[in-house]
This record gives sequence, C-alpha cells and structure tokens, in this order.
Amino acid sequence: MAAPLLERSFSWRGREVAWTSFGQGPPLVFCHGTPWSSWLWAPYARALAEDFTVHLWDMPGYGASSQHREHDVHLGVQGEVFADLLQHWADLRGGAGSWEPHVVAHDYGGAVSLRAALLHGARYRSLCLVDVVALRPWGSPFFTLVGEHADVFAALPAAVHRGALEAYVRGAAHRPLRAEDLEALVAPWLDEQGRAAFYRQVAQADERWTAQVEPLLGDLAMPVHVVWGAEDAWIPVDRARRLTEAIPGSRLTVVPDAGHLVQLDAPVALATVLARWLASVR
Repeated sequence: MAAPLLERSFSWRGREVAWTSFGQGPPLVFCHGTPWSSWLWAPYARALAEDFTVHLWDMPGYGASSQHREHDVHLGVQGEVFADLLQHWADLRGGAGSWEPHVVAHDYGGAVSLRAALLHGARYRSLCLVDVVALRPWGSPFFTLVGEHADVFAALPAAVHRGALEAYVRGAAHRPLRAEDLEALVAPWLDEQGRAAFYRQVAQADERWTAQVEPLLGDLAMPVHVVWGAEDAWIPVDRARRLTEAIPGSRLTVVPDAGHLVQLDAPVALATVLARWLASVR
C-alpha cells in the first residue's frame, strides 16, 4: 500500500504540516495517532473520495511533517495545530461558516480532535472516534520508561531500536502484520531524525491533556460514533463503553477479532462501519 503524497504544507509556529485533499463532496478529515501517520488512513480516504472531499495530514513530528527537536509534539500542541489547520482549510474554501467537516480520528487523533472541538472552537459535522486516546488511564509501562530515559533510548544502536520498535508496533495488532505493513509503520522512525522524533513523542505523552477534556465530553453537540476493536490490547474496550456513556447520544460499534490497529486487522468491517456511519450523517 503506497503512502499518500502529502504535496501541500501549512506553516504553523515554525512547523510545517504536510497535507493533501482529493475527491468530491462534503469535507471529510482523517486524524492519525501515534506512532502512525496518514498512511494508515490512506486506503479508506481513497475509497471514500467518490462521495467526499477527503483530507489527510500528518501531525508535526510525524510522517511527512517537520520533526524539529526544539518543537513540542504533545497533545496540547496537536489540538491547537488541528484547530488552526481546519481554519486554514475553511479559509481556502471561502470561510468557516460554510465548512464543517466530518472527522474520523484514531488513537491520539481522538484526543487531538476532542481538544480542538472542546477547547479551541473547532466545529465538525460529525465525529467518529476509532480506538482513541480519550479517557484515563492510558499509556503503558513503555511510555513511562521512555519518559524517564528518552535521551538514553534515542541513543540506542539502530538494530536494537528497530527490534524494540517492531515489537512495540506488533503489539497494536490482533492479527500478525504483513511484512510490508510492518515496514511501512516503522520506516519513518528508523533514521537518526526519526528515531529521536519517536522517543520525543513518547516522552511527551501525558494524561493531563485528556484530563482537561474529560469533564467536557458531555458538551459535544455533533453526532458521535465510537468504534473499537474488541481485542484492543493498547486501549481496552471498556474505554469505548465509558466514552459512549460520557457523550450523550453517541453510538458504539465493537469490531470483533480486531485490535488497536483495526484498520489492518479488520479492513472490510471497518470500511463498512465508516461508510454506513457517514451515509447516516451526511
């Protein structure tokens, strides 16, 4: 599966945010998580481009976007970036009043999209939250260890780093990853810049960013659909049920035989869920 060409760029506080859009119809934005990129959503974007103008982007510190050492990449920053990027897209199309996209978010992208809406004034036509970081507790012992020793991890020999990274990524899937998919997921983090960027984003993970929005979840006014892999080992499915209870009127779909990387574990099931959801709120 080829990576999407993010041929356009949005400049934001010294960062360059890579993005692209294609298709026709109402706007639809995909938000990736960590340690992923827009690559994970690309097949779904292509499939939906006949009915929507789809937007893919990489968060600063990820994928094709800038990865400067001096730039923070935590969830607080990413929520602001997303809100401003949405405004940029709205301005390109004639103003925010006529441009409210559907948003589909995964993992960290969930917290990013929630912060943008609840703290920074972003407006969506609908929101679909797929195995998202949203409710405490989240993270892992690996996150804690890296947070305490990020510089040490960044200095690991390349082969050791690759082995640890591949083991970490495999743990997100319920089914064995195809070799080409595993390579696509880890490749951005293998050179010197990518290795430092990987440990930097792990080290900056902090539950305080979701703690700020948890009390506000009941204020979400758009249609919300929560989608979760039944076998998610990174963020157990009980979070999906808690999240649905916290958001009035939201729906819940649990995808069987799928883990945190539901996009790769159950692509047909997820594509069907997304298509039905978007048809219902279009």
